[in-house]
Amino acid sequence: MSIRSYPRLYFELIFIGFTIMMGMSLSSSFLPLLAKDLDPSGFLVGLVTSSWFVSRIFFELPAGIISDRIGRRTLFVMGVGLSAFGAFLCTQATSIYILILGRAIWGLGAALFFMNNTALVIDLFESKERGQALGIFNGVEFTGSFIGAPIGAFVVKIVGSYTGVFYVTFFLVLTSFAAALTSRSFKEFKGRQAATANLSIKQNFESLRDKGITILCTCNFLNSLIMSGIFATVLSLYLNKELLFPIEYIGVFLSFRTAGQIITTLGSGALFKRFSRRKVVVIGYLLSAGCLLIFTFISSLEMILIIGFIEGFGEGFISTGLIVLLSDAINPAARGGAIGLYRTFMDVGGFVGPVAFMFIYTIMDSHSAFFTSFGIIVLSAVLLISWLYRKKQNPNLLP
Repeated sequence: MSIRSYPRLYFELIFIGFTIMMGMSLSSSFLPLLAKDLDPSGFLVGLVTSSWFVSRIFFELPAGIISDRIGRRTLFVMGVGLSAFGAFLCTQATSIYILILGRAIWGLGAALFFMNNTALVIDLFESKERGQALGIFNGVEFTGSFIGAPIGAFVVKIVGSYTGVFYVTFFLVLTSFAAALTSRSFKEFKGRQAATANLSIKQNFESLRDKGITILCTCNFLNSLIMSGIFATVLSLYLNKELLFPIEYIGVFLSFRTAGQIITTLGSGALFKRFSRRKVVVIGYLLSAGCLLIFTFISSLEMILIIGFIEGFGEGFISTGLIVLLSDAINPAARGGAIGLYRTFMDVGGFVGPVAFMFIYTIMDSHSAFFTSFGIIVLSAVLLISWLYRKKQNPNLLP
């Protein structure tokens, strides 16, 4: 299937995802530093990142089930609107508690948006096309992060404050909200999707009681634990406070890492077809685990940028591969519920990760945090590989 023949809604979703991801990433290079300034004791710094996930833990699964029954559009638009409101609250963050509240509301909106976004892309394509469609989709979203991280760092220098950057985010999210609200193809697709949801709530929950789905969700939890605890929290503090890199360099590092993710996600569709999905995911784990160890004994900017780029390769393979494997393992009529469960595990990891790794970072040191993350990713790889090995002869589960 040619990319040019993809439905119009797919490209509209790409535009909305790109602008939202760009807006979200504007604060990624300085968020822990802003939190540290607002709370010098450091006690609530981890909670600033964790608050992004706390409200999502309770809403993703029921939102997924509701989405299966009433259609994707209502919750999708609601999610973008809540994201805009959360970003606006962050512009008023004169205390760390306002920042935490803004991040919590923003995170809830992002949960509704991303859960329905993923479900919609899977709804639009058959199994053999999903790898490429999801890869391109995620690659464009990562491009938004790639652009946003360094821009946000430099905007801080221009406006002279961290919170001023959130006004730019607010404008970008409002643009996405207008696009989602006025999309004609989105309105038409809502009716077609809702008609396919013929499972009862009991049947929906029963369809989620599958060992493969549980393992994939657990791997997603462990991956999120590292992404939020290390790359969204500890690493920025490590680079700034210990290696004395300015904020602009942190933004450049995040962009290099995102560049690696973009390359792998854009090319993952072809790789899935040639090497199988499970092999690609295993390669991702090997790359990420190795890079987490290397971070503990390098200090030059050039080497850190290179290792960040390579780690981005690994993360791109992992994140895209896991969701494609999940899409093949779930009942289409319960797709929203399964994705909601999958993202709930991710949210729990996102909530626990910053607090847990900040505890390790504060009580011990940064290297201990990196070593812990290495152990976690090895555990996740072993869990997934052992399941894939047992199921490799089952083409219905793992095409």
